[in-house]
Amino acid sequence: MQPPTAQALATTPTGGSSRSALGLALVVACAHMINDVYASFVLPLLPRIMGELGLSIALAATLAVAFSIASSLPQPLFGYLSDRFGRRTFAVLGPVVGGVFVSLLGWAPGFWTLTALLVVGGIGSAAFHPPGASYAVRLSEGRGGGVRYSLFAFFGSVGFAIGPVLAVALVQSRGLEGMWIAMLPALACAPLVFLALPAGRADVSTARPPTPREVLGQLRGPLGLLFGVSAVMAFVQRVFLTMEPIIVAELGGSEARGALVLTAYLGAQSFGTILGGVLADRVDRRRLLAHLCFWTVPTHLIAVVVAPHGAVGLVAAAVAGILGMATLPAVVVMAQELVPSGTGFSSGIVMGLAWATGSAGVLVTGVGADLVGAVPATLASVPLALLGAALALHPSLARAESGEGGDEASGPIGPAVPALGD
Repeated sequence: MQPPTAQALATTPTGGSSRSALGLALVVACAHMINDVYASFVLPLLPRIMGELGLSIALAATLAVAFSIASSLPQPLFGYLSDRFGRRTFAVLGPVVGGVFVSLLGWAPGFWTLTALLVVGGIGSAAFHPPGASYAVRLSEGRGGGVRYSLFAFFGSVGFAIGPVLAVALVQSRGLEGMWIAMLPALACAPLVFLALPAGRADVSTARPPTPREVLGQLRGPLGLLFGVSAVMAFVQRVFLTMEPIIVAELGGSEARGALVLTAYLGAQSFGTILGGVLADRVDRRRLLAHLCFWTVPTHLIAVVVAPHGAVGLVAAAVAGILGMATLPAVVVMAQELVPSGTGFSSGIVMGLAWATGSAGVLVTGVGADLVGAVPATLASVPLALLGAALALHPSLARAESGEGGDEASGPIGPAVPALGD
């Protein structure tokens, strides 16, 4: 059975007025921005939290990793549930849960309570991302999935970029205990997002969703390669985001400077998603991924060293952010094309599961930073991005892109979808 057409989706009884693919992408893009504002609250506050709770760099990195894993690891589960039961509930409630619990971090009396709040907040973020990505790409619309996803990712990156500045400004004016007020935008916007999205299963493919076993089986083939690329790039970016505020503080920089570096990096990532989405619809995606992974290494090495210093440091951080995030649209669209009847699940694999895997590696960098210093440990971590370039050029990924090979490990699951270049 073929997926419903865009016209059919637009005229379903629950859908009401016509909802174009671009319109839905804009709705979930705005929700993504709200969600990711809260997702970036933790990192710029790590030096302050370390001081107030007496934490080591390793424990501070553990807080960041706990939130990252909680916001990433459950994504395949939420993707599977949204493929089976509908996306709207997850897309609406995810940012609410994330916003409420992250905004309560100032009320935590100790490390373990703070960890619990961040884990619950992270789970809320995890619930949003797979259905949001499915709404944005809309494989049934054919061409343009890369650009639509880049719009979704762009708004998320904007939210992630402004989050550090908002968090630091709020804490400096009201203290950590006053951060609860930050939850109000998430609560206010939730009803609007709920009304704007299709109800029930109106926007879910009528094809049988793949079982978890079927999708996980693809990790032996092309989906596993895309997972590897995403995990490696997530590791490099999470290392920079976690360690750079600490590096700035160690060098005598202010809390505001650390937040400004993160804003430059994350703000540039928003443009990286647009660049990556446009290119993903127009050039060979494998070669695009290989080039981006390769050039991520020298740009991040330079940024680690010079980002704490002046305007040149902010430019270096911005260039690194652009190249790192530009990989994401190609990875997500390729994964959804491999599993067209389970776009939420496949998105959860290459986003959430990959991000959790990459984030877990930050713990190693944190331990290394306590032993040899934050700068050497960070510089030693960045070259792992070269592994992503090698995975992107693997022959089995080329066969999957060209439509060759239909075995269980490498062939697509679900109805065929025309290649974007056809």
